[in-house]
Amino acid sequence: MPAPDPARGPLTVTLYAKPGCHLCDELHDLLRDLQEVLPFTLVERNIADDPRDFARYRDVIPVVEIPGAETLVPPHDAGALRDALLASIQARGGS
Repeated sequence: MPAPDPARGPLTVTLYAKPGCHLCDELHDLLRDLQEVLPFTLVERNIADDPRDFARYRDVIPVVEIPGAETLVPPHDAGALRDALLASIQARGGS
């Protein structure tokens, strides 16, 4: 397996959510748990702060964007999320 490419930087995963969304909170907690075993940076975006994010995701939050993977929308499955993260990490030359 090739060595990680430091020029690419760490894998950045984006969670689109909004306050008061219990599904968003649950997915946030799952992503934090996965960060304990997989190397990625989590960026959280409140869709209420950006009109484009709101228009795009208001009816489907929480949404997870993982570079090199399909955008993940509900219902979320822990195994599928972990698999998507692993595939993206491996594609970037990580382990």
